[in-house]
Amino acid sequence: MSEYGPQPVDRELPTDEARELLGLVRDMNRREIAPTAAEDEAAARFPREVFALLSRSGLLGLPYPEEYGGGGQPYEVYLQVLEELAAARLTVGLGVSVHSLACHALAHFGDETQRAEHLRAMLTGELLGAYCLSEPSSGSDAASLRTRAVRDGDGWVLNGSKAWITHAGVADFYTVLARTGEAGPRGITAFLVPGDAEGLSAAPPERKMGLNGSPTAQVHLDGVRVPDTARIGAEGEGFGIALAALDSGRLGIAACAIGVAQAALDEAARYATGREQFGRPVADFQGLRFLLADMCTQVEAGRALYLAAARRRDAGRPFGRQAAAAKLFCTDAAMRVTTDAVQVLGGYGYTADFPAERYLRDAKVLQIVEGTNQIQRVVIARHLLGPESR
Repeated sequence: MSEYGPQPVDRELPTDEARELLGLVRDMNRREIAPTAAEDEAAARFPREVFALLSRSGLLGLPYPEEYGGGGQPYEVYLQVLEELAAARLTVGLGVSVHSLACHALAHFGDETQRAEHLRAMLTGELLGAYCLSEPSSGSDAASLRTRAVRDGDGWVLNGSKAWITHAGVADFYTVLARTGEAGPRGITAFLVPGDAEGLSAAPPERKMGLNGSPTAQVHLDGVRVPDTARIGAEGEGFGIALAALDSGRLGIAACAIGVAQAALDEAARYATGREQFGRPVADFQGLRFLLADMCTQVEAGRALYLAAARRRDAGRPFGRQAAAAKLFCTDAAMRVTTDAVQVLGGYGYTADFPAERYLRDAKVLQIVEGTNQIQRVVIARHLLGPESR
């Protein structure tokens, strides 16, 4: 069986602190995450203890302000941490990205009292978040969601179902988008719902082709009561809050995709230099060398694309189009690279004794989550041609 051992990526990092941070993550991967990744994924084990370790190490709140317990790191550093974690085990890298997405609404649109009361616990208290936007009947068409929140005295009562929720049933808090007014995007409001709220429950996890250690399930809200202080932003502003979070979340998915692709490339290169056919390593054959070169180019191009978008975000510049392009390219690249990695390994690549087949199965979901790649093309075209274009 092959062991995790990627070559350290030659990264451009802005500070010595960032370099030390990436070193810490690589060490954690080697000691705590990678050695049991294949076994844990096969058994569909959720690594709660790993997320607790990440929290104690200050890695669950990297892109958020230090005054609230965050790491105060720029997005270009945070995303490279995600890439490293995803290379070891996508369940962990994606989980950190989803947690950051769940914190986004409160961090950027909550008032000072809400942030003081909740945000520090989210970023440092070993709490794990989930993000509830999609529903059984509204995935890409998120503005048509049906989950409803109705005023009741000094609070709200939520009823409805959310679908495809990462961390469903294990999250400590849920950022929930619900309809409080008219049909369409203007009638949606964001709420912060505790994981132990009465009336909140999770269905059994979906049976998936990959990413089995990360629970994905429907979340049901049956008369869930929250105070008005759980409302994030004004009534009717929820859809804009959700879209703002998704721009950043798409960069997280792009980084995770390059992490998986890098792991697959490393595995293919290791195998090619160690496997002999016709009396010499298969890496000596030009056809295979060119295939590896193309895989490497895809990984490098994807990393450059997501980092360019992250640096625009860090500079306070618009980055929605660039985030959509990075998510589109990086996840498509991950699918190509992992498919080619299986091909490099031949029959061994099709077996669970080597991680290549797991990388391939995991990569597929990244073309779907947080907006399918078809939706990313819609987003990019709208930025190019204007919102009225079809």
